[in-house]
Amino acid sequence: MNKHKGYLTGFMALLLFAITAVCGGVNNVVYADDVTPPVVVSVYPHDTATYTYVSINGNIIATFNEAMNGKTITHDSFMLMQGSTPVPGKVTWTATSAIFNPTKNLAPNTVYTATVTTGVKDLAGNALASDYVWSFTTESFKDIIAPKVSSVVPADGVTGVAINTSIMATFSETMDPQKSRKAIVLNHGGKSVKGTLSCVGTTAIFKPDSNLLANTVYTVKINANRARDLAGNVSASNFVWKFTTGSAPDTTTPTVSSTEPADAATGVAINANIAATFSEAMNPLTITTTTFTLRQGATPVAGAVNSVGVTAAFKPTNNLAPNTTYTATINTGAQDMAGNALTADFVWSFTTGTTSDTTPPTVSSTVPADAATGVAVNANIAADFSEAMDNLTITTATFTLKQGITPVDGTVTYAGVTATFNPTKNLAANTVYTATICPCGNGAKDLAGNELQNYFIWSFTTGAAPDTTLPTVSSVIPVNASTGVATNTEIEASFSETMSSSTLNISTFTLMQGTTPVAGTVSYVGATAIFRPLSNLASDTMFTATINTGAQELAGNALATDFVWNFTTGATPDATAPMVTLVNPDDFATGVAIDHTVTTTFSEAIDPLTINTENFILTDGANPVVGTVTYDVINNIATFVPFRNLEPSTTYTATVTTGVKDLAGNALASDKIWNFTTGTATGLAQVNLGADSTLWWKADCLPGRARPERAR
Repeated sequence: MNKHKGYLTGFMALLLFAITAVCGGVNNVVYADDVTPPVVVSVYPHDTATYTYVSINGNIIATFNEAMNGKTITHDSFMLMQGSTPVPGKVTWTATSAIFNPTKNLAPNTVYTATVTTGVKDLAGNALASDYVWSFTTESFKDIIAPKVSSVVPADGVTGVAINTSIMATFSETMDPQKSRKAIVLNHGGKSVKGTLSCVGTTAIFKPDSNLLANTVYTVKINANRARDLAGNVSASNFVWKFTTGSAPDTTTPTVSSTEPADAATGVAINANIAATFSEAMNPLTITTTTFTLRQGATPVAGAVNSVGVTAAFKPTNNLAPNTTYTATINTGAQDMAGNALTADFVWSFTTGTTSDTTPPTVSSTVPADAATGVAVNANIAADFSEAMDNLTITTATFTLKQGITPVDGTVTYAGVTATFNPTKNLAANTVYTATICPCGNGAKDLAGNELQNYFIWSFTTGAAPDTTLPTVSSVIPVNASTGVATNTEIEASFSETMSSSTLNISTFTLMQGTTPVAGTVSYVGATAIFRPLSNLASDTMFTATINTGAQELAGNALATDFVWNFTTGATPDATAPMVTLVNPDDFATGVAIDHTVTTTFSEAIDPLTINTENFILTDGANPVVGTVTYDVINNIATFVPFRNLEPSTTYTATVTTGVKDLAGNALASDKIWNFTTGTATGLAQVNLGADSTLWWKADCLPGRARPERAR
């Protein structure tokens, strides 16, 4: 419930409790001092269906930011039209959702328009400020795919959980809140915990009626036969996980760790979505078009908002205006899972360019790397993308792990540019596994709606033991005790191994000027975290940076102690563009080995977020070479690793674009382009496709889709 709404007292509070069903309806309860109109938080299918292919047998749903008066949700206030023809169907409702169930399957390959009118009112009688209208286009198939659990909060096996937390489960697709009532059951010692379940989009939230017991093991179960998607498909099996509480409630306020676009960014695509990553998982019921807004000057931009885990995204209804400055705001109505709100509004601005983003995203790097051996059995699997992705499309349906043809159970989280697959239990020792990121139907997409073009598949082999080694900070920029540091620099810390992206944020990576915190954002990619101050640092001043023990690597091992270092700024910003000082193979080189990697060395430290497969490209004529990109922060070397051997006696072109920037934000002055020619092969090495190499195409894809091409 929105904390700014009126509070129920006495009999009305008892009445609300008595008639509230799990994910169910509330009616005829009055909020005497509520004069705020309700808003639509999310809809499915999404407007213009940029997120998913729309099946012909699904229901239509609109979710609100508060409990609604069910008597106002009718055929007159919630309509579905095919052109000017009304679609017959049944309208039902839950506390916060309106559901339209067509009488028969929709027509294939057809545009439909849904409307929620101002006849819909909240419990205080406030109507929508205006009609909410959206459109989508159907495909030709039915949805017969069971929904999967993609992520949970608290995570499985975690300890020290705040006693005032709520439980959250995110699914691979939008769920039916009416048919999914009582889907989540919370127990301790065989005794069920009383609470209420709220559903919004892909997420279900169980809020206990009172604080949990301290230092107690709790078990959460998602009942398969009670968790249904909008087509009526049930989960394939029960999903069970455990966590242990600590001794205290969570009173720490959440913060915004990073944004996309970044503050003061220019040349932003006019079809871009706006995203923010938080320091912890947020309550999606509080991330709405009321709490996450976008404005052009004083004019609000119409759009929709979604929130999954630590990431929220604002999708404008229409393309943004070119060459225009916009301001995004997340206000103090945004709350974490314990009900703690932002302490202050978070505001940032950016300026659009003139074009849309039509470039598909790519996978830039993976952990473990393809063909890696001796991988720890308790490892998580991670993939870094070339750009920020749509959080709704990074799920257990699009990011899978298999042992042969057997799927591995696990959850998927997403933060920044990194997706992480966390197996439910340790992997088998000395075993080959294959990870896949899927582009089909509900596939992985960037914030502009561009879908991954091909399956991205890689394999690795486990060792015999778990990873119990604590990570360390291996290098920092600026180095400890350095002086004359540019006032516009970013702060960088690299680790001895790949870290969990969700644990690197402004709560674990801080910068202080004396005792005053420096406002900024934190991003993470590969094994490097970057702190970006929101404004230039003060000149001739000492600053202290800290990475604390909240930072964990992919197996869950944390830093042993806080890592602290100092530096002193100079008087001026850095305005010098970086340069490429060395390439390998050399320009015009011939006889290059077909298993050669391609490297480039820079004149100074580079922002690792700009070293990816979008800015470091290898082509064979007009054909891009599939591969991954890594960056050595100590030696300033970027390496492109092809996924398979290059073709013999073939000329290749390598390009490092002006998208590459140094830690002060200065870009290369121009693209660096060079060519080389491979030699004659004496025998091509075989690519390790893993145990399921003959079945790579049998990923979880919507029926009726064409067989995809293999990524490599």
